[in-house]
Order: sequence, then structure tokens, then C-alpha cells
Amino acid sequence: MARVRLNVAERREELLRAAVEQIEARGVSSVRIADVASVLGVSNALVLYHFSTKEKLVAAAFAYAAEADLAHLRKLLARRTTAVRRLRAAVRWYAPTGTAKGWRLWIEGWAASLRDPALREVAGDLDQQWKTELAQVIEEGAAAGEFRCEDPRSAAWRLTALLDGMAVQTTSYAGPLSRTTMLRWTDEALARELGVDLADLAGAPVAGPLAAPRPTADRPAPSPPAPGRG
Repeated sequence: MARVRLNVAERREELLRAAVEQIEARGVSSVRIADVASVLGVSNALVLYHFSTKEKLVAAAFAYAAEADLAHLRKLLARRTTAVRRLRAAVRWYAPTGTAKGWRLWIEGWAASLRDPALREVAGDLDQQWKTELAQVIEEGAAAGEFRCEDPRSAAWRLTALLDGMAVQTTSYAGPLSRTTMLRWTDEALARELGVDLADLAGAPVAGPLAAPRPTADRPAPSPPAPGRG
């Protein structure tokens, strides 16, 4: 059966989706241009035409996946509701026990970034964007008098650092912590940063219809929104 002819943008996206799947299955260090080409039934030369090196393909695939997650985060944080509700929905989606599933890719990206300057730059920029989005909503809530937070940026850093650390534990080590415990810790950290009672925070609804699974981790993107992040 003949392959459907794709335009440049469509072909590039197809290659990026395949690269994300192969990175998650094989790891950054083991994935090859040939793996991506083989799964799509195309030549190595075609992959190299769009991405001249494996390093550029990996960096672009990581950015493609993470930016989809970032777009979903922005949808959650843009809802017309209180800052507390938006923040709780976002951090619970982002947590390793939430519906965001891109953590394997992020962990692969962090490890590879130690040796790959291009990937380190991409990952670092996307990480800063996550922190900035959270910090802006914390700042909005503080300005509106919902809670007190003198340093929204530092609060966003501490929250993401906690969630990143929990993700490494659950993804890399499959630790004994239950989903209930992880989400309780997430709520406790958010309540602490916002200076609100945990009982009041727990009364804030979590993400509704928008909290769909990330299209970047264990499944292909729907026709993307986990980056990301995960």
C-alpha cells in the first residue's frame, strides 16, 4: 500500500511523534535515526533531510512533546476561576500521580542534557516557561487578595522542584508511596506556599474536562496538549 504524500510540516510532525515514542522506548542514548525511520517505513536519508543529526532530532522531539504539555498547562491556568482553583488543578495534573504522563521523556531529557548542550538549552528554556506560568498565576492570586505570597517565582520553583523529585522517585524507582500520599503531599506543598488552610485548598475542584492525558508519553498525540511535562 502506497504511503500518503505529506507536506513538509506534516512529515516533520510525523517524524517527531515517532522520535518521541522511540526515545521513551529505547532511551536517548540508544535511539538511532534508523529506529525512527524503520517505524515509519521511510529511509534514514529522509529523517536526516529534516533533522541533520540525531542530536537535533532528539532536541526537536523533546521540544515538540514538552510544548504540547505547556500548552495544556496554559489552558488549565487560563480558566475563568480563582487562582487557587487553577493552581490546584495544574499541580495535580502535573504531579507524577496525575493525568500528565510525560515524565519518562523529561527524565530522559534531563539525563541526556548533561552531555548535550543543545538539548540542555531546549530543556532549560521549557523548564523556565513552566515556572513562569505558575508564578504568574500565584502573583495574580496574591494581587487579588486570595492569599499572601511575597515571592511567587520562588514559590513556583519550590513547587516544581518537589514535583520533579517525586516524579524521579516514582518513575525511576517505582517507590512504595501511594497515589493518595503523593497527592496529599502536593496539596500540602501548595497550601504552604499560598498560606492557606489545607482544608480550604482541598475544597477547590481539581481539573475537569481539560485534564486529558498528555499526548507525549505513553500514547501518540490525539488529532496535541504533556508539553510535557512530563
